[in-house]
Amino acid sequence: MDTKVNYVIVGGFVVVLGTAVLAVVLWLGKSDYGGVYDRYYAYMRESVAGLSVNSTVKYRGVEIGRVKDIVLNPENSEEVRLTLDILHTAPIKTDTVAVLETQGLTGLATVNLNGGSQDAPRLEVAPGQEYPVIKTGSSLFFRFDMAISRLLSEQSLTKLLTNANTLSQNAAAVVDEDNRAALKQTLKDLSDIARTVADRNEQVDKGLVSASQAVENVAKITEAMNKQMPALLERVNKSAAALQTMTEELTHTGRSVRSTVQENRPDIEQFTRQTLSETGALVTELRALTGTLQRVARQLDQEPSSLVFGKKTSQRGPGE
Repeated sequence: MDTKVNYVIVGGFVVVLGTAVLAVVLWLGKSDYGGVYDRYYAYMRESVAGLSVNSTVKYRGVEIGRVKDIVLNPENSEEVRLTLDILHTAPIKTDTVAVLETQGLTGLATVNLNGGSQDAPRLEVAPGQEYPVIKTGSSLFFRFDMAISRLLSEQSLTKLLTNANTLSQNAAAVVDEDNRAALKQTLKDLSDIARTVADRNEQVDKGLVSASQAVENVAKITEAMNKQMPALLERVNKSAAALQTMTEELTHTGRSVRSTVQENRPDIEQFTRQTLSETGALVTELRALTGTLQRVARQLDQEPSSLVFGKKTSQRGPGE
């Protein structure tokens, strides 16, 4: 039986196994070899239960680092100092805020960074500080716990009970005997109205049918008007065009009359000065002639023979 050990194989196996173990440890520990990290402080005034060393640090949900250390603040025992290792490329600005977030029902917490506007300057170390300090905000559970605490405090609870007692008294005052009677009468009136409506259901149906028919008729009339509207508008346009043409012709005629009057103004003025005076004299003579003819007509009417024999001479009296 060969009892010799092949030390080369054993040594190679040990080296490979050690390398694999080291790789697994580095991967699980997320060592700093993956990039350049900057160190920051963050001071929490609330419980950090569920947060542990190597918990992740996220910026708007993106993992950018981890929690390096968790201790009480040596200068203020009411605060917990978190040491954060964050990638150098992360945009940590002066308005960046760190908030604890609990991951579902597991109770594990992470640090989530919010804020960091584009125009804000990058967070730097202030005088007297070892590392830059990131501002912190209250988590949702902390705000909820504080609200419940304030609500259940002695003063708030007393005020709540007082308000509840006042509310119950007001409710009792509202539903007194008179109001109950009024409410009962109102319900009875509503019941009567509902019964009346039910009794006249047929009339209501007829009314609805009539209203529906009226709506249909209006729709038909509207449709007919829509069909006739183009022809009507065409007629109106033609009438307007004809009216405009007639107006233009009247304007042209007026201009022609005015031009004619302007051209014949001397003749018209001469006619007015001479002919009108002669016409007046002629009218006077015609009036005189008319009077003479009227007298002759009366004489002929009285003595028709005078037209033949002339006017009779009057007989002379005795002694003439």
